[in-house]
Amino acid sequence: MSLSDIRIETERLVLRQQRIEDFERFAELRADEEASRHIGGVMTRAAAWRRFLEMPGAWAVQGFAMFSVVEKASGNWIGNIGPWKPEGWPGTEVGWALHRDAWGKGYALEAATAAIDWAFAELGWTEVIHSIDLDNTASQALAQRLGSRNRGRGSLPPPFQDVVIDIWGQTREEWVARRKGSVA
Repeated sequence: MSLSDIRIETERLVLRQQRIEDFERFAELRADEEASRHIGGVMTRAAAWRRFLEMPGAWAVQGFAMFSVVEKASGNWIGNIGPWKPEGWPGTEVGWALHRDAWGKGYALEAATAAIDWAFAELGWTEVIHSIDLDNTASQALAQRLGSRNRGRGSLPPPFQDVVIDIWGQTREEWVARRKGSVA
C-alpha cells in the first residue's frame, strides 16, 4: 500500500492525506481568529499555504502526518487530526484542529480515536501525547474523553518556545485497556 492509499473511515468521517482541494477550507480555518487561537494564530493566505504544505511534506519524509478529515455527508474538509512529531517536539502527538463549522458535533473525538488506533497499530507508537494550551478548555476536555491525563507543563521547540502548554497523554497499554473496556 502506498502512502497515498491510506484511508480510514469512521461512521461519519474519512481520514486521508491532504489534497489540493482541501486548501480553501484550510485557509478559512487559519484566517479564523477563534479557530486558530490555540494553533499558532491567524495567518495570511500565503502563510497558510506554506503551513498547508507541511502535512504532505511530513507524509513524504516521515511516513505519517495529520490526516485531512472529511465529513462524509457533505464532502467538506473539516480539519486536520492525527499523528504529529516535528523535530524537537515533546513526544509522539496526536493533535487536532477543526474548522469552526465542525465544532460541537463529536467529530474531533471520532477522528482522534481512529487516528490514535492507527498510530498505535501502524506506527508502533508506545504512547500518545497532546500539547494543549492552558486556556484551551475544549481540547483539554477532548483529551480527557480520549482517556489522556494531564502530565504537567511541557515545552515546544522554537518558534513556539514561549507558548505555555500542558502535556496530556497515555500509553498504548492504557489506550488498549480503555478501548477493550468501552462499549463498541
